[in-house]
Amino acid sequence: MAGVTIELFTGADGGVAVWMFAAFVVTFAITRVVVRMIRAGRGPFRDTTVGSVHVHHHVYGIFLILIAGAGEFVYRPGPPWVQVLAAVFGAGAALTLDEFALWLHLDDVYWAREGRKSVDAVLIATVIGAFLVLGARPFEDTAGEGRVAFAVTIATQLALAFVAIFKGKIASGLIGIVVPFVAVVAAVRLAKPASPWARSRYRPGSRRLQRAETRFSRKRWESVKDLLAGAPSEGRT
Repeated sequence: MAGVTIELFTGADGGVAVWMFAAFVVTFAITRVVVRMIRAGRGPFRDTTVGSVHVHHHVYGIFLILIAGAGEFVYRPGPPWVQVLAAVFGAGAALTLDEFALWLHLDDVYWAREGRKSVDAVLIATVIGAFLVLGARPFEDTAGEGRVAFAVTIATQLALAFVAIFKGKIASGLIGIVVPFVAVVAAVRLAKPASPWARSRYRPGSRRLQRAETRFSRKRWESVKDLLAGAPSEGRT
């Protein structure tokens, strides 16, 4: 599908994407090591507090994103500062998304089951970032199509991504905006049983709903998430 090309960048643009992606991955890895040490009571690290207020690390991430954005928009720097700003943005994005569940639920659910949404957000961002490093450019007319054809292509990509999200496949839908093939596969396959699509189109007791419940009952990624981020607690700690 047009609108996205994949090529490994070796020029300045690719360097910026690589710096941003590398800073994101490294910052997330270091952050999870530190918070797991704090949780276990090992090492020199402790929670940061101001008075009685616990300062979560997504606060630092927000400031880093703001600094990087302001620096880029105001100064439009060339190398090496554009790479520095890209790394600052990537680090800020990692710190912010690592606590995605907290600002989604407006509650400290970092180690609770709901906190798994933070891991999901980071994994989605990592996959999208990897494709950006490889040169994926959504909404760019690299095929030289006419305006009408290009508009139809983009509308189709977004429609497929929306169908995937409506089927409960949020990760596939978001990744599908960058890589349309992912959205196509997610859009044509079964919806998750709790999704809006399944609730409106799969009748209770129907064979399709039973297939969906069987397929999505397997938590294949839970052990991977536990390895990456630590197993969640039953309570909120």
